[in-house]
Amino acid sequence: MTATAFQNQTTTGGQRDGEELLRIAHRRAVQATPAEMAAYLQRLLGQQLKAYMTGIANPKAIGKWARGERSPRPPAVAKLREAFQVAVLIAEFDDEETARAWFMGMNPALDHRAPAWVIANQPDGGDRAMDAALAYLSYG
Repeated sequence: MTATAFQNQTTTGGQRDGEELLRIAHRRAVQATPAEMAAYLQRLLGQQLKAYMTGIANPKAIGKWARGERSPRPPAVAKLREAFQVAVLIAEFDDEETARAWFMGMNPALDHRAPAWVIANQPDGGDRAMDAALAYLSYG
């Protein structure tokens, strides 16, 4: 599913439409500092999984990023921002518990790989994870 197709869908029952959710997730990802993204993802996914997704060998570095004691390098910031935007999108649509499970579970839109694995191991992992998130929001 494309972002455009998802954006054009609307929900009922007082829920926000797809376009609004995408804007919220994008705005938060663009405005967040690396420390804010690291803290959110550390709380949501845990230090080890977040380290894995950003290619960091020492999970304690994530805690230092979250506390602002250390700054991640640009490739890690890019992965942080990708994971953060997808996490915010899923959490805004459902809740944080669902977002946590979604990142760790096998995903049919990703050849039954976990989104965390895809972000960590695929050059276009962030894009693929976002496409899978949009599919989840559209079809469940």
